[in-house]
Amino acid sequence: MKSIQRRFNEIAAEHQNWSSYLIFAEAIKKQKFSKRIIKEWFDKLVDKDDYAPEEKREILRFLYNL
Repeated sequence: MKSIQRRFNEIAAEHQNWSSYLIFAEAIKKQKFSKRIIKEWFDKLVDKDDYAPEEKREILRFLYNL
């Protein structure tokens, strides 16, 4: 599912001051990706310094609803 990565890269190029989490959220918004795909690409694209590890479950739950 390279479309998430492609969208992520396009948004990152336009908004260089955004965190990787915000870029990822924008990349998946209204795209109807499966939970598995969202989690897989979240782990690959979002910098671990952009969120607290203990909050990851809640963050993913929020992203699933975008």
